[in-house]
Amino acid sequence: MISQISERLNTAVNRPTWTLKSSSGVTTALQHIVVHFFVIAFQISTGIITGRILGPTGKGEQAAMILWPLVLSNAMIMGLPSSLIYNLKRYPEEKSQLISAVLMLGGAFAAVAALIGIVFIPHLMRSYSADVIHSAQWFMLYTPVGVILLISIAALRAEDDFTSPSIFSFFTSFITLIVLCLLALAGMLTPLTAGLTYLLGILPAFCWLFKRMWRLFCPRWRNIRSSCQRLLRYGLRSYGIDLMGALSTQVGQVLVVSFLPPAAMGLYVVAYSLSRMLDVFQYGIVTVLFPKAAARSTEEVVAMTGRAARVGAALFVSAGIALALLCPMLLRLLYGSEYVEAVSMLRILLIEMVLTSATSILAQAFMALGRPGTVTILQGIGLGLSIPLMLVLIPRYGLVGAGLALLCSSLVRLIFILISYPLFLKVHPPALLLNLKDLEVISKLLKQAKTLGSSSI
Repeated sequence: MISQISERLNTAVNRPTWTLKSSSGVTTALQHIVVHFFVIAFQISTGIITGRILGPTGKGEQAAMILWPLVLSNAMIMGLPSSLIYNLKRYPEEKSQLISAVLMLGGAFAAVAALIGIVFIPHLMRSYSADVIHSAQWFMLYTPVGVILLISIAALRAEDDFTSPSIFSFFTSFITLIVLCLLALAGMLTPLTAGLTYLLGILPAFCWLFKRMWRLFCPRWRNIRSSCQRLLRYGLRSYGIDLMGALSTQVGQVLVVSFLPPAAMGLYVVAYSLSRMLDVFQYGIVTVLFPKAAARSTEEVVAMTGRAARVGAALFVSAGIALALLCPMLLRLLYGSEYVEAVSMLRILLIEMVLTSATSILAQAFMALGRPGTVTILQGIGLGLSIPLMLVLIPRYGLVGAGLALLCSSLVRLIFILISYPLFLKVHPPALLLNLKDLEVISKLLKQAKTLGSSSI
């Protein structure tokens, strides 16, 4: 079965319609946006199935079970994906040693993350039943897969292979949707079986992706001490950015799990997942921008980042306004009347997502110029504001309080990123309003979207 899936994936990779080679990166980013759109559509579909059948309480229990391996995989990876991309661009002749070192470090960090989760989950899920807590502890065994997956994706992107990670995301989401549908039709969909489907459904495509990465880099397990030191030197400086990014998207779920009952967690997850529909644009831009900009001059990096931020902001705002107007109808139609009370929080999260996406794009300039530590400090200040705000606002205002805390944090991080351009790079921050050249880029995107729409994925 796995060999058949692998053969079909390899065929898809080698098809002309999947070629992601463009000197400007516009075609690559656009194709990522198109693929990521389908991925998000599949993910929303899975959320609709679990949300309607399990209800807010069951949906909250399922989300709480799978939350911890995802949070701790990102929290304990120590900046290794970003460090790997940067070092592979700088030292391509050492790729075999670098990949060996990063796999060894990633395995060690994953073991520590799993142990932390098993120990602390009972203290963080006091509002949940013993069965849900025990399931969440068992799910921590997924942590090594999560860490190695992040490393494999970073390695392929460093080699300008943006296609394989996209195919992985597409097929993983599709497989998950199919299995959940089958479970629902068989009357076997529970919080536990849904959680297992989300985590175990990743394994077939993960094996294919890891095999592809292994063949490309041919790891060598000798003389890798210097590679470990080089990876950690950059990784620890960029770790804060990865940690802040992970926590900024997941700290809300962590604190909602800790303070509110499972039904509130179900409402939060649904509102949060719908707001992440805007992520389709940010993901496609950021995925390509950092590898394309790495090791270039300051002027080139800032120019590339500015244009990406302006085009992205126009897309974020337009889509955000449309979703804000339609969200009451979408919640009732897709998930049911039980979820309509999440409307206020969803609208707050849409604004937060616009700010977060712009910040993420602007931060890529510092990553590409080898200044990750600067962004780490600035991002940490913004995130450090959201946690105490949540501790105050969630008990008082519930889900709306969580949304307001995330919104304040995103606004502060955006301000700090803009200030850091003249402060640390000695250049003016990129303008965020579209100009005529940007409109030409958007026109090109629309023409290419029309072309892509006529080709099959």
